[in-house]
Amino acid sequence: MGTTMDGDHDRELAPVAENAGRGPVLVRGEQRVHAGLRLGEIVRRRPPGLTASQWNTASRTLFDHVVCTAATGRPEFAVEFHAPSTDATARRAARTTQAVAAATGLPLLRIVSATLRTAGHGPRIVAYLVDARRYAAGAAGSDVVAVGFRDIVGRLPDGREGAVNDLGALARVEAVQAYVARRLADPILRGLHVHWTRGPAEGWSWAEVRPGQLLVERVTTQAYGLSCGVEPSRFAEDLAVLAVGERLRTVEAGEPPLLPREDLLADIRRLRDRRDELVGDFAYDHLLPAVTAS
Repeated sequence: MGTTMDGDHDRELAPVAENAGRGPVLVRGEQRVHAGLRLGEIVRRRPPGLTASQWNTASRTLFDHVVCTAATGRPEFAVEFHAPSTDATARRAARTTQAVAAATGLPLLRIVSATLRTAGHGPRIVAYLVDARRYAAGAAGSDVVAVGFRDIVGRLPDGREGAVNDLGALARVEAVQAYVARRLADPILRGLHVHWTRGPAEGWSWAEVRPGQLLVERVTTQAYGLSCGVEPSRFAEDLAVLAVGERLRTVEAGEPPLLPREDLLADIRRLRDRRDELVGDFAYDHLLPAVTAS
């Protein structure tokens, strides 16, 4: 289910040396994951349609991770982590990077999160993507309807059975432990996910830290020419759960900013009111009374 690059695109992309990058190289099956490669290091020349100024800016773009075929060093896809931003200059640079990646046939995944960062979370998330894509490719070539990668059941960290490829599994276990220790008002991490018709996939997750006071995380994922091996919006929600778990670890050191339940309810209503802009339909009407329950 991965994206296949044609011969022209192969000529545009430079093979990546085994020790390239600005961090440790992770070997995952038949792929190598390189940290900190600039776009100009893997694209041979300025693509047609870009001015010299645009190319000068884009070529300095630092991809957090680039996944390559181990045998040849051919780039397979790149991953970027971004914090939410409304800065116009940053948005223009992101669009230029996207255009160069598309012109050279380099699939790109952009993850936007206020909490998830490449240093602390990138290797695990990229390894997950490599595994999910490999699993999906094998399932696509099988005559048997396979269980999706995200739905594989096995032993969870707390000894129970559950979805072992849920990136938020450990956070869910820790939330139960925090509830038992009376650091949370509710042991369940709740959430939702949507996919905008002309935009990214979006995942939300929240934990009730105090009655009526919620810790909320939102993560968006935008895949350009890339199949992630899992459903994009569900992937985004799992990342949001992972982010909530990260922030829950700071509760004892000083609570992170909390959102009143009524504010989250209003946000969900606004999301519901835009259901015509979603892929499929808004499937979370049932959450509204649950969010407002005392």
